[in-house]
Amino acid sequence: MRREEFEVVVLAEDLPDEGLTKGMVGAIVFIHEKQNLAYMVEFVDDEGRTIAMPDLLPEQITDYIP
Repeated sequence: MRREEFEVVVLAEDLPDEGLTKGMVGAIVFIHEKQNLAYMVEFVDDEGRTIAMPDLLPEQITDYIP
């Protein structure tokens, strides 16, 4: 399933090097389509400051269900 820019997603695994843990909610800000499909996802703190913006493979994110 291809996702869209600005779609809200959930991190499916811990990324300790990025300071991110499984279950954190982020938003897709860019889609890479060359070579391999990947999503740049922005994760922010409670104040709206960016924590990290890693490039993630489709299997590293899941659907956000409010």
